[in-house]
Amino acid sequence: MPASKHSKVHLVGGGIASLAAAAFLVRDAGVPGENVRILEQRPAADGARAPTREGGHVTRYDPMFEDEHCVCLWNLLETIPTPDDPAVSVRQEIRAFNAERPTHARARLVNGDRTIADASELGLDARDRVDLTRLLALPERLIGTRRVDDFFRPHFFTTHFWCMWSTTFAFQAWHSAVELKRHLLAFVQDFDRLHTLSGVRRTRYDPYDSVVRPIREWLTARGVRTDFGVTVADADFSGPAARRLSRLHLRRDGAEAGTIELGEDDYAFLTLGSASADTAYGDSTTVPELVRGRRDGSWRLWESIARNAPDFGRPTAFCGNIEETRRESFTLTTTGSLLLDRIQKYTGNVPGEGALMTWKDSRWLLSVAVPPQPHFRDQEEDTYTLWGYALSGGVPGDHVPKTMDACTGAEVLDELLGHLGFDDIADEVRETTRVTTVQMPYAGAPFQRRAASDRPLVVPDGAVNFAFLGRFVEIPEGAVSTVEYAVRSAMIAVHHHFGVDRGIPPMYHGLSDPEVARSALRTALA
Repeated sequence: MPASKHSKVHLVGGGIASLAAAAFLVRDAGVPGENVRILEQRPAADGARAPTREGGHVTRYDPMFEDEHCVCLWNLLETIPTPDDPAVSVRQEIRAFNAERPTHARARLVNGDRTIADASELGLDARDRVDLTRLLALPERLIGTRRVDDFFRPHFFTTHFWCMWSTTFAFQAWHSAVELKRHLLAFVQDFDRLHTLSGVRRTRYDPYDSVVRPIREWLTARGVRTDFGVTVADADFSGPAARRLSRLHLRRDGAEAGTIELGEDDYAFLTLGSASADTAYGDSTTVPELVRGRRDGSWRLWESIARNAPDFGRPTAFCGNIEETRRESFTLTTTGSLLLDRIQKYTGNVPGEGALMTWKDSRWLLSVAVPPQPHFRDQEEDTYTLWGYALSGGVPGDHVPKTMDACTGAEVLDELLGHLGFDDIADEVRETTRVTTVQMPYAGAPFQRRAASDRPLVVPDGAVNFAFLGRFVEIPEGAVSTVEYAVRSAMIAVHHHFGVDRGIPPMYHGLSDPEVARSALRTALA
């Protein structure tokens, strides 16, 4: 029986999944905004944007959007107005911005001698293509918990194809082969544009300013309340097989802060796990801590409720090996455009056009992205930013004899300058650049090997008044690296429990389009 529009709905977690769920509750289900409450343990909604440090800006990750893939996200953003013009939706702004500033990388891969590689040559041999075909053809139940490198020879991991694919999506050889298959199928339309990333759609500003902030403002205007600094430490379930959620246990400032009792018509949607949990920051003179003790409550909540029923998932499959899931990124904030001007001359790409540039022979497998400027709404005049990350930062660098994990921000900048080879401006860049490093212990957790039962369904079978949200739930065929995945989980939960009959946009299947299928197969498998 569909929920009542008078139901109170408690959303645990302030990330994009909860924000999207709140919007769908109000827009699609007709729930009054004042009946929707978001419980967020951090001091601000959605951790996608961290506060500035030392006057420098911070980007923790750089999400990429696509027209074809992001159907639920676009559905949401079509009805969210931009802060600058209420007559223009966020979706319209993104479409217009990309029409005027299309992505077309001219330096997707850089060789060890600093020459720009011909990334259109994927480097796949006949055996690599056979192995790709085999992985795409195998049912997921037969792939099981095997790793990516269980399906490919060492040669595959030396190809331009793997270098571009792995750095675009942050895949590692030890990650789930099922996840690789899902991403190959979800982004098959990118096979022949992987070297230019021309399918990528960017936001005018950083994701917080362009996507999160407009959603938050829209929700606040409709009475949705967010309680910050509140951790949901546990949840009580009742009934046969724990099919009803009856109580949420709260903590604030490390102390018990009471409970929320769910009435007969009340609901709770819980975001499980977090790829951004326990994020730590460093600057030009400090090294970010690698937090190992799960201080953040996101994983502990899932570990606690998983004991209630076997179909609530197994969080340790994702958060149990920090050495495999950690990843470090960095943001440069420069006074003056000297560095970005030189990068533009080197690559032929204006800021915002080049997407991702990777030094394919670097030990850290270092990549950078130069966003359109200004990238932040509050970015100071004559200030410019650049974001980058290392996919293999656990080994000594080529120009700094340390692992990235042991480097200060200044040392990370030295490694980057060494790869760029801009010796004539290096000293001035160092003097005018502030560096913020970001260590994320669980950044790679969504890709970890897992059994089919390790991720719970968005709405477990028979669940009366609860659902699970985010990137650690199971959505068949979904590509877990994307914002789209979290937004789709929110739409599934709301539409199921509130009987919304307007339909969930179907997933895009590139292989069902003859032109896309022909192009992809010609590029990668021919």
